[in-house]
Amino acid sequence: MDVSTIATEEYVAIDVNTRLGKARARFQEENSKGIIVTRDGEYAGVLGERELLQSHVEDDAKVGALIKPSRNDPAPKIDRYEDLRDTARQLVEGGTKVAPVFENGGFWGIVTADAILEAVLEHLDALTVGDIYTDEVVSIAEDDGIGTAINRLRENTISRLPVVNENGYLSGIVTTHDISEVAVRNMDVMGEGDRAGDIDRILDLPVYDVMANPVVTTTTDTDARVAVEQMLDHDIGGLVVTPADDDRLVQGILTKTDVLRALSYTEEQHMDVQITNIQLLDTISRQDVREAIEEVADKYQKMQVQHAHVRFHKHKEKLRGTPLIQCQIRLRTNKGQIAGSGEGYGARNAFHVALDKLERNVLERKGIQSDEEYRGQLLQKLGEL
Repeated sequence: MDVSTIATEEYVAIDVNTRLGKARARFQEENSKGIIVTRDGEYAGVLGERELLQSHVEDDAKVGALIKPSRNDPAPKIDRYEDLRDTARQLVEGGTKVAPVFENGGFWGIVTADAILEAVLEHLDALTVGDIYTDEVVSIAEDDGIGTAINRLRENTISRLPVVNENGYLSGIVTTHDISEVAVRNMDVMGEGDRAGDIDRILDLPVYDVMANPVVTTTTDTDARVAVEQMLDHDIGGLVVTPADDDRLVQGILTKTDVLRALSYTEEQHMDVQITNIQLLDTISRQDVREAIEEVADKYQKMQVQHAHVRFHKHKEKLRGTPLIQCQIRLRTNKGQIAGSGEGYGARNAFHVALDKLERNVLERKGIQSDEEYRGQLLQKLGEL
């Protein structure tokens, strides 16, 4: 299946000279997942809600301040007849919900994550939420401020935070969209004289005042198809995963990105590796990343890697112009999940620090398994005496 049947020529577009304040308002009016930015009528990039929210650029600045000719546009350029699974992988790696579609070298339209998920719904019965959800959850307390929420979303490159009360129970969820909506609504009614003070007050608002409640939840034994239908029906990007016997506890998160990542998994000879924020790769290639992870996994032959996810995140700090990068590597295997993380200046350094941590964790897991096997053999010998 290719994207030709689900790509569309209907999309929201703005010029690079549009004010950022107006661009933010368009997101609310159009309920868009991404806006196409043009320069002199030609495609220039995709502007996502996350970029708008996390930008420190003033409202009066132009969209071009975020979409620059030198900017490495994270949105992949999809051929109109691109394979659907490969398109899903490219959207995951680009960290975008909307990608431009090209035909014969010219901009034709867009393809969205939602359109891909709708197209493959009938094939999702083979998966459960437990197969694909994220079990490491970043949450936030009810009385934490919106500014804290924005920082947490930015630092972890995520779009939603479960909100927990003083007892640690789930009480709501706050998303990039929720915060953007509140910020835009308040900025629209501000006067010019005290805008800075009003912005500070917005950032100090507790997330309890903007969170969504009740929370749409799911459980690990739910079919992925049912979970995706929930997300599409409620027009949300993710579900909180809770234990089947207590929906007050946060067990994990399932997002549309998790499902897209699962769709792009292939039973190829080489390991399938998904890279989030692939545009941060500098002197290291996707093939280098895959081969290095394969080499680590091969040191423990009994461990079958079902999926590898590498995520890069750029900090503001730099050394001689090279940004400080955080790298997280997570392997989903038949022996459970194994991860490693680290930081370094440049993607290559960060990746190798994380890889070294991953290797130590793999070898530690190997040692534990060997000890258990030895113990089992010893008990069996004792039982034969």
